[in-house]
Amino acid sequence: MNSFIKEFKEFASRGNVIDLAVGVMIGAAFQAIVNSVVNDLVNPIIGLFTNGISFDNMFVALDGESYNSIAAAQEAGAPVLNFGSFIMAVINFLIVAFVIFLMVKGINKLRDVTPLKKEEEEVEPTEKECPFCKSKVSIEATRCPFCTSLLDTEEAPALAEK
Repeated sequence: MNSFIKEFKEFASRGNVIDLAVGVMIGAAFQAIVNSVVNDLVNPIIGLFTNGISFDNMFVALDGESYNSIAAAQEAGAPVLNFGSFIMAVINFLIVAFVIFLMVKGINKLRDVTPLKKEEEEVEPTEKECPFCKSKVSIEATRCPFCTSLLDTEEAPALAEK
């Protein structure tokens, strides 16, 4: 039992688990924002253009009878095919997906405007290649430690070609 607790402690304290927990919490907060945008901003505009058509009350009673509402059909015990609820779920999904797309696109555009990384500084080389033996030597070396050739003389490149 003690090893089980130790193993669980190691699992829970891993960075990935903490990152996942933070991601879930931020996702929940982001969901509230998206739901508010959809319900408070987008749906009223769509309702304005569709004259308030509601798909929620569109259904077919499978017993062949006619009912005024889904609640009345369910109260009578009739099997009901709620295709209107399905249509609303698909429409809401498309709206939410579009709003999330726009938000992510806006966040990415902000990220491109304000770069997060510092520009990398150019690093000066610390090694050079010996023209005679092709070994890597210090940039400050005047003689190759491998083949003992002179490196910083005017004759060195000409001698290397021979």
